Amino acid sequence: MRKDILHENIAGWLFLSLNLIGYIIFKLIPIILSLIFSFCDWNLVSGLKGIKFIGLKNYINLLTDDVFIKSLVNTIVYAAATVPFSVFLALILAVVLNDKIFFKSLVRLGFYLPNIASMVAISVVWSILYMPTFGPINMFLTSIGIDNPPGWLSSSQWALISIIIMSVWQAVGYNAVILLAGLQSVPGTLYESAEIDGAGPLRKFFRITIPMLSPTLFFVTVISIIGSFQVFTQVNVMTQGGPGTSTSVLVYYIYKAAFTYNKIGYANAIGWVLFILVFIFTALQWKFSNKDSHVN
Repeated sequence: MRKDILHENIAGWLFLSLNLIGYIIFKLIPIILSLIFSFCDWNLVSGLKGIKFIGLKNYINLLTDDVFIKSLVNTIVYAAATVPFSVFLALILAVVLNDKIFFKSLVRLGFYLPNIASMVAISVVWSILYMPTFGPINMFLTSIGIDNPPGWLSSSQWALISIIIMSVWQAVGYNAVILLAGLQSVPGTLYESAEIDGAGPLRKFFRITIPMLSPTLFFVTVISIIGSFQVFTQVNVMTQGGPGTSTSVLVYYIYKAAFTYNKIGYANAIGWVLFILVFIFTALQWKFSNKDSHVN
């Protein structure tokens, strides 16, 4: 019996070994090296011999780096705008799709398509839509009597808002599909009992739908928060952080610091600040979600 158990354990570890080795090589070791490099000054061009330990200097320099501070503010603003709007619109869309409508599967597919499309392609299309002179959006606004439509991506006031609008449009479909799956698991008898008691649509929505969807809403919100703090492709393709630094975000600044300015240690320090921010916001969301569940 002991030999059989030993053989089963060995076989199990052998099956797990490929994934475990891949995780150690491609994830665990890079994470550890990233933490070490964040305390070093390393110009990528100088090679491994150019690595110099400087302690907390990279983190201290972040406090006086105007571009970093602006990127941090832009990232928080982007997350604060994108997450609530995308989750709220997705919830409304999921409730609508959960009712009996014609061509439900086709409509659901149509809303989900932006999520599976290439973000580069989406960003290029929206860049054309946002063109200040010949863009379809501004041409439409002009046609309805707006003489001075926004400059969108060419305006420091509207560039970040433009990216937020596009990101909300892209994320709503995915969130709606996840929430729709959660809605379909809610027992219909709850709604029937509420109707017998005289509850209207709004009362059923806030008293049944929201409480029963709380785990799914938590999952969608956390995924949205993590994704919003990792925004990069839209900024890189549509604005390159401009005009000025009006759309510079943390991940884009990490990219610039590492591969444009060759400051590998500095880029890793920014990356760890980003990790701490995501961890804090996720922990806060978890804490408030647990409080709400206890209240319910």
